[in-house]
Amino acid sequence: MGQIKTFQKIVRRISYFACAAGMFLVVPLMVITTGDVIGRGFFSKPIPGTLELSEYMLSIIILLGAGYTQQVKGHVGVDFLTKRFSQKSRSAIGIATTLMCITVISIMIWQGFTEGIQEKTVSDMLRVPQWPFRLLVAIGGLFLWLELLFDLFNAIAGMRKQ
Repeated sequence: MGQIKTFQKIVRRISYFACAAGMFLVVPLMVITTGDVIGRGFFSKPIPGTLELSEYMLSIIILLGAGYTQQVKGHVGVDFLTKRFSQKSRSAIGIATTLMCITVISIMIWQGFTEGIQEKTVSDMLRVPQWPFRLLVAIGGLFLWLELLFDLFNAIAGMRKQ
């Protein structure tokens, strides 16, 4: 059990730093978008490649932040129906939905990796290779998958205590 807790601490730290790396791109994203809007609106001169750069930065922000968001329970949850259930029923539903999420994220990781290693194209304007961003789907998905796995272990342990 101690090894699992140690592994969990390592994964949670990596998820935190991955999210921080993604958050580091928020300011450049805002600056380039603002510059493009001002250039387009006042001078009729948009910044070339802004759309592509924005897409890449947004993908990094979102994919690297997904695991950490799961870690801090920041994803949207709707409980207007389940809050009326008993604690044991809520735990069982939580386990079932976590298993479904793990299944979907597993497919996402598999496809992200497959697409990433097969991708050979580059972007239209800036000629940026697409493969790192496709592989990022698998990497970000792996962090999310591990966080979901820890949640599953905790939910099962909580169910046993009841």
